[in-house]
Amino acid sequence: MKPLLLHGHERAITQIKYNREGDLLFSSSKDNKPNVWYSLNGERLGTFNGHQGAVWCIDVDWTTTKFLSGAGDNTLKIWDCQTGKVIGNITTNSSVRACNFSFSANMAVYATDKAMGHQCEIFIIDVRNADDSIAQAEPILRIPINGPRVSALQWGALDETLLTGHENGEVIQWDLRTGKKLNNTKEHDNIITDMQMSKDATMFITSSKDHTAKLFDSDSLMLLKTYKTERPVNSAAVSPILEHVVLGGGQDAMDVTTTSTRIGKFDSRFFHLVFEEEFGRVKGHFGPINSVAFHPDGKSYSSGGEDGYVRIHTFDPSYFEYGFDY
Repeated sequence: MKPLLLHGHERAITQIKYNREGDLLFSSSKDNKPNVWYSLNGERLGTFNGHQGAVWCIDVDWTTTKFLSGAGDNTLKIWDCQTGKVIGNITTNSSVRACNFSFSANMAVYATDKAMGHQCEIFIIDVRNADDSIAQAEPILRIPINGPRVSALQWGALDETLLTGHENGEVIQWDLRTGKKLNNTKEHDNIITDMQMSKDATMFITSSKDHTAKLFDSDSLMLLKTYKTERPVNSAAVSPILEHVVLGGGQDAMDVTTTSTRIGKFDSRFFHLVFEEEFGRVKGHFGPINSVAFHPDGKSYSSGGEDGYVRIHTFDPSYFEYGFDY
């Protein structure tokens, strides 16, 4: 594995996302400025300037025309990918912790924090003709969350449902026509840090501070598999071409000792999707890994860490023939 090192952020990486083709990699961090990179050579293409606080979540639509970012400055911004200009700006009552375009990209969803006397809320908005007026437009749907806050979310099949992961480890499925709960399950014992779909969207993987990642059926929320580690898992992704999953994590920065990097606490860890067995690790980061993502072609993956670096790893050909070469 030969990593490409992307260093354009001054603070910890919060999320990384590939566009559909995989030629671009978007990254956000606590330094207020999301970046976009060429995934092939690691060259920085541009920066989205405008946020005044840590950017917690990002997404890009299927056609790579719109980019979405939610931040600690109590705003959700919609950007033009080509120009890097803000085309829509929504002010919220608290930090935006999770955001996502729908599959069609006609809609977007975002969830706000439970803070400063405000409860957590989920908003579904129409982004087809996003412009300045979006700030005043009524959301399509608004779901108040009375319980633990939303910490991760994904659209369900055909944009008809929404899946949310919560601070208490619960996963809830929502019917977007009525705004009501359809189903819920609680398999995690701690906050859900990330949710990512499999390529065909029939399954999704969750990561949690309870030291596990879990694979669920997207429709029934049935628990399919559990991948166990000895430390918090901050992100997990499913390979689009092989029966492999990658987990990234590590204990919180405040608990890190100088010995941590030597004993593999910040490795990306690879597990077999079906057999739940760990079969490989990749070193490199000097702090916990906060986000992992497979390239859409499955031939490489990226990780973003507390150290402010994004690393792009291209798999050795032997990885596809015999398993993992490390």
